[in-house]
Amino acid sequence: MEKSKNNATPWKIISLLLAIALVAVSTLYALNLKNCETTVAKTAEESAETVNTTALSLWNDSAPAKKELLQYVSAVTTEGSAQFIPEEDRIAVFDLDGTLACETDPCYFDHCIYYYRVMEDPDYKDKASDYEKEVAAEVKQFMDTGVSAPDSMERHGRAVASAFSGFTPEEFVNYVAQYAATPAPGYENMTRAEAFYKPMLEVVDLLEENGFTVYVVSGTDRFIVRGLVQASPLDLPPSQLIGSDETLVASEQGDTDGLEYQFDENDQLVMGGDFIVKNLDMNKVTVIQQEIGKQPVLSFGNSGSDSSMAEYTINNNKYEAKAFMLCCDDTVRENGNPEKAEKMAGSCAENGWTAISMKNDWKTIYGDSVTRK
Repeated sequence: MEKSKNNATPWKIISLLLAIALVAVSTLYALNLKNCETTVAKTAEESAETVNTTALSLWNDSAPAKKELLQYVSAVTTEGSAQFIPEEDRIAVFDLDGTLACETDPCYFDHCIYYYRVMEDPDYKDKASDYEKEVAAEVKQFMDTGVSAPDSMERHGRAVASAFSGFTPEEFVNYVAQYAATPAPGYENMTRAEAFYKPMLEVVDLLEENGFTVYVVSGTDRFIVRGLVQASPLDLPPSQLIGSDETLVASEQGDTDGLEYQFDENDQLVMGGDFIVKNLDMNKVTVIQQEIGKQPVLSFGNSGSDSSMAEYTINNNKYEAKAFMLCCDDTVRENGNPEKAEKMAGSCAENGWTAISMKNDWKTIYGDSVTRK
């Protein structure tokens, strides 16, 4: 019996040593895991510092929106971060007028070019229909008073489709680009095509550099958007420019339905003259899903017609998502509207959107050489 007890002693020692070793290994694993987490956190912090020193230089460092956007981009692009978003899902959507570019000078760009087409273009003004002239008069009323006619957006959409009927898409885009090269009426040293907010162009650059795909989702006619962007400093392909739509037909198609007509070598694709949809409000949400097929993670707008797009972006999203709204509060460097800006700031606070103050957040809007008349 005594011999049996002596034989058991080494096994006890071995068991104790194994237990000590297990504790040691567990401790080392925990320390290593903590070090990994610290490294990831440090990487995210270093990434944020890099972004902070190289991006959004035209924004004031004190701007809350700048800090929030930079931290967001750093978090969602750092592998290992809890907020990481795969590159294929980094979708950002921007409104155009009042978000990326001047909204009213003296009214919307698409209204201005429409008025020119119907009332001033020597090649068309004598051919314009009575309806087109009625809508042009409504545009002039808005230019002079800021008051829109009832159903003005839909009426304007139909009139644009009619006034540019028969153009090929290329002709339409080039027509717009040529008009966009004319001087901006309310500013010195700037064309209409140059009237893009430089701080917002920096945002687009920041996002593209970090693997985001940027889309313009505008209420302006799709081909007018393409023509304006073609002449502008905003470098985005036509496939990422979404707007209001009108019909396209074959040049020899006439009234034949598309299911009964075959495009042939004698045909050209031309504007059909019929209005389809005004891409505002809920229609922006619909077209995002139809054309992009993914829920955005970033939304940028400036008005109530962008609120559906903002809400679609930030709600029920599997990723952390944000919506930013511009407040047109600068009356010195831009055609600001303090009442509208205050209302938007209130909507941001109420809905969880981030307000961008054009007056307080930006060092410049169009560049130091550009001044209001």
